[in-house]
Amino acid sequence: MFKGLYEDAKNMKDKDPAAKNIFEVILLYSGFHAIFFHRIAHVFYDIKLFFIARLISQISRFITGIEIHPGAKIGKRLFIDHGMGIVIGETAEIGNDCIIYHGVTLGGTGKDKYKRHPSLGNNVLVGAGAKVLGPIKIGDYAKIGAGAVVLKEVSSRATVVGVPARQVKLNAKVQN
Repeated sequence: MFKGLYEDAKNMKDKDPAAKNIFEVILLYSGFHAIFFHRIAHVFYDIKLFFIARLISQISRFITGIEIHPGAKIGKRLFIDHGMGIVIGETAEIGNDCIIYHGVTLGGTGKDKYKRHPSLGNNVLVGAGAKVLGPIKIGDYAKIGAGAVVLKEVSSRATVVGVPARQVKLNAKVQN
Protein backbone atom coordinates (compact mmCIF):
# COMPACT_ATOMS: atom_id res chain seq x y z
CA MET A 1 0.00 0.00 0.00
CA PHE A 2 2.73 2.48 0.94
CA LYS A 3 4.64 1.79 -2.30
CA GLY A 4 1.47 2.70 -4.21
CA LEU A 5 1.06 5.91 -2.21
CA TYR A 6 4.66 6.89 -2.92
CA GLU A 7 3.97 6.23 -6.60
CA ASP A 8 0.86 8.47 -6.39
CA ALA A 9 2.84 11.28 -4.74
CA LYS A 10 5.71 11.03 -7.22
CA ASN A 11 3.26 11.11 -10.11
CA MET A 12 1.66 14.30 -8.75
CA LYS A 13 5.07 15.91 -8.34
CA ASP A 14 6.03 14.94 -11.90
CA LYS A 15 2.77 16.19 -13.46
CA ASP A 16 2.34 19.42 -11.50
CA PRO A 17 4.82 22.12 -12.51
CA ALA A 18 4.05 23.97 -9.27
CA ALA A 19 5.20 21.08 -7.08
CA LYS A 20 8.72 21.68 -5.79
CA ASN A 21 9.33 18.24 -4.27
CA ILE A 22 7.59 15.05 -3.20
CA PHE A 23 7.43 16.10 0.47
CA GLU A 24 5.38 19.16 -0.51
CA VAL A 25 2.92 16.87 -2.27
CA ILE A 26 2.67 14.49 0.69
CA LEU A 27 2.22 17.28 3.23
CA LEU A 28 0.15 19.86 1.34
CA TYR A 29 -1.78 18.39 -1.61
CA SER A 30 -5.43 17.68 -0.81
CA GLY A 31 -5.64 15.37 -3.84
CA PHE A 32 -2.94 13.18 -2.34
CA HIS A 33 -4.65 13.21 1.05
CA ALA A 34 -7.99 12.19 -0.51
CA ILE A 35 -6.36 9.26 -2.31
CA PHE A 36 -4.51 8.25 0.88
CA PHE A 37 -7.76 8.18 2.89
CA HIS A 38 -9.61 6.45 0.05
CA ARG A 39 -7.11 3.62 -0.14
CA ILE A 40 -7.59 2.98 3.60
CA ALA A 41 -11.40 3.28 3.41
CA HIS A 42 -11.51 0.95 0.40
CA VAL A 43 -9.79 -1.81 2.40
CA PHE A 44 -12.55 -1.60 5.03
CA TYR A 45 -15.20 -1.50 2.29
CA ASP A 46 -13.77 -4.66 0.70
CA ILE A 47 -14.01 -6.55 4.00
CA LYS A 48 -17.59 -5.28 4.44
CA LEU A 49 -16.91 -2.94 7.36
CA PHE A 50 -19.07 -0.34 5.64
CA PHE A 51 -19.57 2.00 8.60
CA ILE A 52 -15.83 2.37 9.23
CA ALA A 53 -15.22 2.81 5.49
CA ARG A 54 -17.86 5.56 5.25
CA LEU A 55 -16.60 7.23 8.43
CA ILE A 56 -13.08 7.44 6.98
CA SER A 57 -14.43 8.78 3.67
CA GLN A 58 -16.50 11.44 5.43
CA ILE A 59 -13.53 12.55 7.54
CA SER A 60 -11.53 12.78 4.32
CA ARG A 61 -14.30 14.83 2.68
CA PHE A 62 -14.33 17.21 5.65
CA ILE A 63 -10.55 17.65 5.51
CA THR A 64 -10.04 17.78 1.73
CA GLY A 65 -13.32 18.89 0.13
CA ILE A 66 -13.08 15.80 -2.10
CA GLU A 67 -15.76 13.12 -1.75
CA ILE A 68 -14.77 9.63 -2.85
CA HIS A 69 -17.11 6.79 -1.94
CA PRO A 70 -15.10 3.95 -0.36
CA GLY A 71 -16.53 1.52 -2.92
CA ALA A 72 -15.02 3.36 -5.89
CA LYS A 73 -12.17 1.55 -7.61
CA ILE A 74 -9.16 3.77 -8.29
CA GLY A 75 -6.15 2.66 -10.31
CA LYS A 76 -2.53 3.69 -9.92
CA ARG A 77 -1.16 7.22 -10.16
CA LEU A 78 -4.40 9.20 -10.11
CA PHE A 79 -3.65 12.93 -10.12
CA ILE A 80 -6.35 15.05 -8.50
CA ASP A 81 -5.39 18.67 -9.18
CA HIS A 82 -7.07 21.46 -7.19
CA GLY A 83 -9.57 18.86 -6.03
CA MET A 84 -12.20 20.90 -4.16
CA GLY A 85 -15.71 19.78 -5.01
CA ILE A 86 -14.87 16.47 -6.69
CA VAL A 87 -17.46 13.71 -6.18
CA ILE A 88 -16.71 10.09 -7.14
CA GLY A 89 -19.58 7.63 -6.72
CA GLU A 90 -19.66 4.13 -5.27
CA THR A 91 -19.49 2.11 -8.49
CA ALA A 92 -17.12 4.46 -10.33
CA GLU A 93 -13.94 2.95 -11.69
CA ILE A 94 -10.85 4.98 -12.56
CA GLY A 95 -8.00 3.48 -14.57
CA ASN A 96 -4.28 4.17 -14.22
CA ASP A 97 -2.60 7.54 -14.87
CA CYS A 98 -5.79 9.63 -14.97
CA ILE A 99 -6.04 13.35 -14.21
CA ILE A 100 -9.12 14.88 -12.60
CA TYR A 101 -9.51 18.62 -11.99
CA HIS A 102 -11.67 20.46 -9.43
CA GLY A 103 -15.44 20.31 -9.45
CA VAL A 104 -15.70 17.03 -11.37
CA THR A 105 -18.55 14.63 -10.67
CA LEU A 106 -18.38 10.95 -11.58
CA GLY A 107 -21.98 10.32 -10.62
CA GLY A 108 -25.09 8.29 -11.16
CA THR A 109 -28.34 9.13 -12.91
CA GLY A 110 -30.78 7.13 -10.80
CA LYS A 111 -31.27 4.59 -8.09
CA ASP A 112 -30.03 1.50 -9.92
CA LYS A 113 -28.76 -1.12 -7.49
CA TYR A 114 -25.71 -2.25 -9.42
CA LYS A 115 -23.38 -0.34 -11.77
CA ARG A 116 -24.57 3.28 -11.84
CA HIS A 117 -21.39 5.37 -12.11
CA PRO A 118 -18.89 5.82 -14.96
CA SER A 119 -15.75 3.84 -15.70
CA LEU A 120 -12.70 5.77 -16.87
CA GLY A 121 -10.05 3.96 -18.89
CA ASN A 122 -6.33 4.59 -18.52
CA ASN A 123 -4.78 8.03 -19.12
CA VAL A 124 -8.13 9.86 -19.13
CA LEU A 125 -8.21 13.62 -18.46
CA VAL A 126 -11.38 15.13 -16.98
CA GLY A 127 -11.48 18.94 -17.08
CA ALA A 128 -12.68 21.25 -14.31
CA GLY A 129 -16.39 21.15 -13.58
CA ALA A 130 -17.15 18.26 -15.92
CA LYS A 131 -20.02 15.95 -15.02
CA VAL A 132 -19.73 12.34 -16.19
CA LEU A 133 -22.99 10.60 -15.33
CA GLY A 134 -24.32 7.08 -15.49
CA PRO A 135 -22.84 3.61 -16.06
CA ILE A 136 -20.88 4.66 -19.15
CA LYS A 137 -17.35 3.89 -20.30
CA ILE A 138 -14.76 6.53 -21.12
CA GLY A 139 -12.05 5.04 -23.34
CA ASP A 140 -8.29 5.15 -22.82
CA TYR A 141 -6.59 8.50 -23.52
CA ALA A 142 -9.95 10.30 -23.79
CA LYS A 143 -10.19 13.97 -22.85
CA ILE A 144 -13.29 15.55 -21.37
CA GLY A 145 -13.39 19.32 -21.62
CA ALA A 146 -14.05 21.65 -18.70
CA GLY A 147 -17.75 22.02 -17.94
CA ALA A 148 -18.81 19.16 -20.22
CA VAL A 149 -21.79 17.02 -19.30
CA VAL A 150 -21.11 13.48 -20.51
CA LEU A 151 -24.08 11.11 -20.70
CA LYS A 152 -22.88 8.73 -23.42
CA GLU A 153 -19.80 6.57 -23.86
CA VAL A 154 -16.61 8.21 -25.14
CA SER A 155 -14.29 6.38 -27.53
CA SER A 156 -10.61 5.89 -26.80
CA ARG A 157 -8.49 8.89 -27.82
CA ALA A 158 -11.56 11.09 -28.32
CA THR A 159 -12.05 14.62 -27.01
CA VAL A 160 -15.54 15.70 -25.96
CA VAL A 161 -16.82 19.15 -24.96
CA GLY A 162 -20.10 20.93 -24.30
CA VAL A 163 -23.52 20.38 -22.78
CA PRO A 164 -24.41 17.72 -23.65
CA ALA A 165 -20.90 16.60 -24.55
CA ARG A 166 -20.13 16.08 -28.22
CA GLN A 167 -17.02 14.67 -29.82
CA VAL A 168 -14.69 17.24 -31.39
CA LYS A 169 -11.61 15.11 -31.94
CA LEU A 170 -10.82 11.44 -32.44
CA ASN A 171 -7.56 9.51 -32.45
CA ALA A 172 -5.60 12.45 -31.13
CA LYS A 173 -1.89 11.73 -30.82
CA VAL A 174 -0.77 10.95 -27.31
CA GLN A 175 1.78 13.36 -25.91
CA ASN A 176 3.83 12.34 -22.89
